[in-house]
Amino acid sequence: MPTHRVSVNGEVRELPIVNVGAVSVALLNLLGDTVFTEAAADALAARLPEGVEVLVTPEVKAVPLAHAISVRTGVPYVVVRKTEKPYMVGARRHTVVSITTGSPQDLVIDGADVPRLAGRRVAIVDDVVSTGGTLTALAELLREVGASHVATMVVFTEGDARDDVVALGHLPLFAADAAEAAGAGSSVPAARE
Repeated sequence: MPTHRVSVNGEVRELPIVNVGAVSVALLNLLGDTVFTEAAADALAARLPEGVEVLVTPEVKAVPLAHAISVRTGVPYVVVRKTEKPYMVGARRHTVVSITTGSPQDLVIDGADVPRLAGRRVAIVDDVVSTGGTLTALAELLREVGASHVATMVVFTEGDARDDVVALGHLPLFAADAAEAAGAGSSVPAARE
């Protein structure tokens, strides 16, 4: 499988390049990669804007990152779920189409978390931001519950460059057939940076 090499805070990884429809992406998976997640958390915690009162993260791959940043900074975090759970009361939701899934998915804030967010300065924490669909939906959801979205912090931006987020690096997009064409163990050139 072709890969794309990344480095964060001295930790190097070869990310597999996978097809997600119209493009291929270098897939970052923080789940189970404690060393890389901790390295990213160290770097992002150092760049957390002053005055942030709550971190908000979409489930599931960015949860360990938000947790690690929370431990380092003492700033609590809230997880936005992808489905409404039976125990939720007064849940708030938005629907978004993510580049990773290619299909609509809900973003749901438990009503019990609304008081933790209302009137607070919030930073969104995620693994990768690409088209910004999830970010836009999260920001709207935060506005609806009375939170002030003051920062977005990610390990990587992807595709077009973005100056509206704190990021540790950038991932290019690859041609849709790059994953198959390159063959096992090879690196592929980016379709666009």
